Amino acid sequence: MTSTASPSAPPLRGLRVLDLATLFAGPLAATMLGDFGADVIKIEHPRKPDPSRGHGPAKDGVGLWWKLLGRNKRTLTLDLSTPGGRTTLLRLAATADVVVENFRPGTLERWGLGWPELSAANDRLVLARVTGFGQTGPYAHRPGFGTLAEAMSGFAAITGEPDGPPTLPPFGLADSIAALATAYAVMTALHARTATGRGQVVDMAIIEPILTVLGPQPLWYDQLGYVQPRTGNRSRNNAPRNTYRTADGSWLAVSTSAQSVAERVMRLVGRPDLIDEPWFAEGTTRADHADELDEAVGGWIARHTREEAMAAFEKAEAAIAPVYDIRDVMEDPQYRALETITEVPDPELGPIRMQNILFRLSETPGSIRWSGRPHGADTDAVLGELGLSTAEITALRAEGAV
Repeated sequence: MTSTASPSAPPLRGLRVLDLATLFAGPLAATMLGDFGADVIKIEHPRKPDPSRGHGPAKDGVGLWWKLLGRNKRTLTLDLSTPGGRTTLLRLAATADVVVENFRPGTLERWGLGWPELSAANDRLVLARVTGFGQTGPYAHRPGFGTLAEAMSGFAAITGEPDGPPTLPPFGLADSIAALATAYAVMTALHARTATGRGQVVDMAIIEPILTVLGPQPLWYDQLGYVQPRTGNRSRNNAPRNTYRTADGSWLAVSTSAQSVAERVMRLVGRPDLIDEPWFAEGTTRADHADELDEAVGGWIARHTREEAMAAFEKAEAAIAPVYDIRDVMEDPQYRALETITEVPDPELGPIRMQNILFRLSETPGSIRWSGRPHGADTDAVLGELGLSTAEITALRAEGAV
């Protein structure tokens, strides 16, 4: 898995995606498609670039988040609210397989670019609509961000210490999960098209995918009236499960989801007597005795350095991992072996390192062909491919459409 082009044709070559979305969920879904060969055309407002270009730290005035989010995309400017922008978008849609958008419901319709118009231009088109709350329902027209999904899904309610406040993640968790779900939904719709010959609308509400990954909470509540509480780093499903500090000030994470691993851990830390307790036989009953188990494991780890504890756990075939920050990730030998972080040449910043593509395919691998490009860098090239003359492009610029 490298950032250089593969000699094998990428699996999504020939697929064209129009990315009309801003910030994270929709654009990241388009990035994932681009990583495996789709021709992704990022369409931004001529005077209001995607906010991700200015989100987070920058170097020499160049936004770094965009370099990741905009990779493998050609950039085109287009004001969809203008007559010229509308006409041009419909011409582009006629050549495309997928449109990804995240405007509030009704916005595309107001511009004359709703599903009736888009499907009339191309009845094989898949329109992925990514919004906070979906296209229907009492909240559909509210502004929606991932933070609201993290709150409403129940994620924040179960995250944090038992006596602390609900805790939101310090990154775009719900958006990223929705991006994965959107890419999956798009590929599902494209596969269905091979049978039906027709495209369709994907309605993705950011509040939903994160609820799915939280597990069987609705089922627990429906059948048992059980509401999962905040437990910090502990789990209600098994114990010991926590982070523990070593003698040299590092932190280690231990998991005992498997009964055999739990038994190995207790033998390692010198408490094999606990294995014979009746409550030790099940993860949920072990969780009721988390204080005692944490004291045993935490006390043992506190007497050993990170290197010593890691070596002992690995020898015992018990599950353990160091708590990393990004500096550790960049140097870890396993991540290096997987090429999880890869170097990409960038014309503005020189060599830059970023996350590689999501997974490895043995026959038709994806690749990072380029990092996020400047605003509107490919406008003339893309419009030229549509057959627009220099005079027509100049007229669109005069109108403010590009």
